Amino acid sequence: MSTTSAKEFTETELIVCAAAKMLARSRTVFAGVGLPTLAVDLAHRTVNPDIQLIYESGVAGAHPESMAEGIADSVVVSGAEAVVNMHALFGYVLQGGNVDVGFLGAAQVDRYGSLNTTVIGDWDSPKVRLPGSGGAADIMANAGEVFVILRRHDPAALPAELDFTTSASPVRAAEHPDFIQPPGFGVSTVITPLGILRRRERLGELELTEVHPGVTVEQVQEATGWDLAVAEDVQQTQAPTAEAVRLLRDEIDTVRLYLR
Repeated sequence: MSTTSAKEFTETELIVCAAAKMLARSRTVFAGVGLPTLAVDLAHRTVNPDIQLIYESGVAGAHPESMAEGIADSVVVSGAEAVVNMHALFGYVLQGGNVDVGFLGAAQVDRYGSLNTTVIGDWDSPKVRLPGSGGAADIMANAGEVFVILRRHDPAALPAELDFTTSASPVRAAEHPDFIQPPGFGVSTVITPLGILRRRERLGELELTEVHPGVTVEQVQEATGWDLAVAEDVQQTQAPTAEAVRLLRDEIDTVRLYLR
């Protein structure tokens, strides 16, 4: 299948297509609304027709006929394999170890994969007040692994220290000997507009493993708020195929709610 040229796909389409490819072997995905939803939908149509989508509102095995605009959108219920209350979803499905991948967005990610979705700036007088955890803290603790997709890659989005820790990584938990280590691995992959970072060890830190077309390793390091580790064999992200871009534009996000 042919790939597109640099002028034929957007930055958002590139990162969504890269994320979709990573879901090729995942069985169950607990996805946040937005770019994660686009990635799961694209994966279902291309590399993984059997992928099972779970929504925080209590929907398991969702098969939406059109793109969901929120976790309570009626399209996520129609055709779903199960709809349960949130206690059952989090208690039996998520905490029961039945989610392979939690797929989240975030305002900030640190070097160990902790997330901030609460405030930017000082707690008492923040520059921006964000939605908060939602189910992210539970997903972080209990999903087999967590993917994070970011629309920005700069020191503000990937700082040396988070303004607030909403969803702590296993590394943060290990800093407190009285805390119980969560069963999940935490963040394994971060997809940004510049490249892909991966955390290979449970108590390790993120390292750069892929750069996107036209991006250098030095550019990614300069745009990161800490001394970013670099893998020995950094690869270049494969450009999206023309068919993947067509699916995103013409069948998945036809109203351009998330594509931009």
